[in-house]
Amino acid sequence: MGMRPERRGSRDSDRGGGFRGGFQRDFGPREMHKATCSECGAECEVPFKPTEGKPVYCRDCYQKRKPRF
Repeated sequence: MGMRPERRGSRDSDRGGGFRGGFQRDFGPREMHKATCSECGAECEVPFKPTEGKPVYCRDCYQKRKPRF
């Protein structure tokens, strides 16, 4: 008595939010770092500080390497 009935489904689906709903956080402008693509050698900018010893790819080479689902 006095209890609300249990709701089915998640609140995210009710609000239309969440990652599936196209939700995007605004972190402001990203700091870009200069890098050299490990694949083609082109100069590029990436939104993270490259770590020495790890490969960095330009936009085109990254798209070629990205797995397709």
